[in-house]
Amino acid sequence: MAEKQSLKLGDLKPSPGSRPKRQRIGRGHGSGMVKTGGEGGKGQTVRSGGGKGPAFEGGQTAWARRLPHRRGYSQKARDRGHFGTAVAVVSLRRLGNWDPSVEISPETLRERGMFKGEVDAVKILGAGAEVSLPSGLRFRDVLFSQSAREALSSAGASFDEVHAERSRSAADDKS
Repeated sequence: MAEKQSLKLGDLKPSPGSRPKRQRIGRGHGSGMVKTGGEGGKGQTVRSGGGKGPAFEGGQTAWARRLPHRRGYSQKARDRGHFGTAVAVVSLRRLGNWDPSVEISPETLRERGMFKGEVDAVKILGAGAEVSLPSGLRFRDVLFSQSAREALSSAGASFDEVHAERSRSAADDKS
């Protein structure tokens, strides 16, 4: 009976064709890899460590050099997403069929789908059109345009001024 041969590390070898022979550069004209040796022409890109850095912008002044060279430079003017005040705008027309027994606040407006997402304040705009509004609307923590406030006052709406003033000053502080 033939004995089963055990596998030894010395007997391991790669499959035929799986490890191609490396190209030897600069070893004669017959190899095709002479003179520039696969590097292309002459110049910056051929040199050791040559080429352009990751911050190179095609010759225009790089971003890091365009910024003011002053300590404490703020991105507030450029980054409205983090430093600006997010205000949801609601048209006065959309409040035409609002139930007067329900107080109008940012929470109730969000529940009714008047706006989405996180906001710092809610502002109601008059939109310049005459709208029939129910009398007795109550507002809390909401900002108004001048035309919206006049239209609501004439319709007999009541405003929670303390919260509205506080939210207005908070919105002013953020901007």
